[in-house]
Amino acid sequence: MTPAESAEFDTLVLGAGIAGLQTALDLADQGFKVAIVERDPSIGGKMIRLSKVFPTLDCASCITTPKMAAAAHHDNITLFTLCELDKLVRDENGLVATVKQKPRYVDIDLCTGCRECEYACPTFVPDHEQGGFTSRKAIYVPFSNAVPQKAVMDPENCWICGKEGGQCFKVCPTGAINYFDKPSQFTLRARTAVLATGYELIPDYTEKAFGPAGRQPNLITSLQMERLLAPHGPYMRVLRPSDGKEPESIAFIQCAGSRDLTLGVPYCSRVCCMYSIKQAMLLSGALPMADITIYYMDIRAFGKNYEQFYQNAKAMGVEFVKAKPTVVGTGENGGVVVRYEDQEGGGGGRDREHDLVVQALAIVPAWNPTGIVDVGVAEDGFLQSVHPKFAPTLTRMEGVFTAGVAIGPKDIVDTIIEAGAAAMEVSNYLTETAKPATVDA
Repeated sequence: MTPAESAEFDTLVLGAGIAGLQTALDLADQGFKVAIVERDPSIGGKMIRLSKVFPTLDCASCITTPKMAAAAHHDNITLFTLCELDKLVRDENGLVATVKQKPRYVDIDLCTGCRECEYACPTFVPDHEQGGFTSRKAIYVPFSNAVPQKAVMDPENCWICGKEGGQCFKVCPTGAINYFDKPSQFTLRARTAVLATGYELIPDYTEKAFGPAGRQPNLITSLQMERLLAPHGPYMRVLRPSDGKEPESIAFIQCAGSRDLTLGVPYCSRVCCMYSIKQAMLLSGALPMADITIYYMDIRAFGKNYEQFYQNAKAMGVEFVKAKPTVVGTGENGGVVVRYEDQEGGGGGRDREHDLVVQALAIVPAWNPTGIVDVGVAEDGFLQSVHPKFAPTLTRMEGVFTAGVAIGPKDIVDTIIEAGAAAMEVSNYLTETAKPATVDA
């Protein structure tokens, strides 16, 4: 829907990851009108990019896609994708949100998602949705189960191939391509808001930690490994990026940026141990002959059945080495050479080469509210909760709540529970503020 169709809502949800979707669906099912504002061209957040979830090893897409579809087709939910919040303030009537609509260069109402434009486009660029391992076109539908299933153009890589418009313009059956699309701004009114802005992985860690030795294609991030493991991933199987070889030795480096005062990340990112163990177990199934090693500072298996999950990985033959290695170079076979202190094997330094090395990078906030909404930022950079122990979804701004990793690192289970708590806080607030004032006799 366009902003002009409905500009007043009960709740504005910022962010359409699993926390934002769950909050929106819980409120919409209660009859409240919800607007979801998402900065990406599709909803789904990080979870839709994962392969499986721990400790059950359920398919991440099988959990997230139904929620995405439910949000898209719910009568009480309106989606605003490719949008950013510029300002959220309170007046006498509630909250006023100023939202910037980024240009899509495709009319979302005319686009049918047929992908004819994508097929005709001659330009190939790295596809960040697949970890940069494969290519996409300059105009594209983000991924196969994107919601909305609409094309978006990358203007930095589009060279408008032709005097009378590019190939995409010529083949589009509905005339949806608009090379002159510009950013616009609109206003939404809401009685409440939920900030579910999620996280990013710490940037530039590899360069800061390893220098030139870290500049090699077989040293990847945890989210890139998720794409390699996904059944609809870039190679449809696990191959190392440099040469397409099936890796025979794979290593994980834990706490890559987490618990590091020099990088300004003193906290534990909480989920890294468990998702690395999950990935190691999946790799054991996909590559049964491969040697898999996890270099760890300590294992933090904090949730229900997580310790058993860890023990299962050890029983499957995953090697756990207590060390914090550094990357020192590239091996003769194109692998990654790591150096570590052999704490449990007699001491001394050791060098080992692995075909593929995965960094469990620190989780950092994806969004800074400073100057946008007056909710405050905690010492760790995440959104500030006024009662983190017994009411973590409350912020210092009336009518504004938060949920998920926007408050701090947590796993999917805790995120969904917290989203439900945020929806209940919003529901209570909307119900209480809607009650007529009593007059004393």
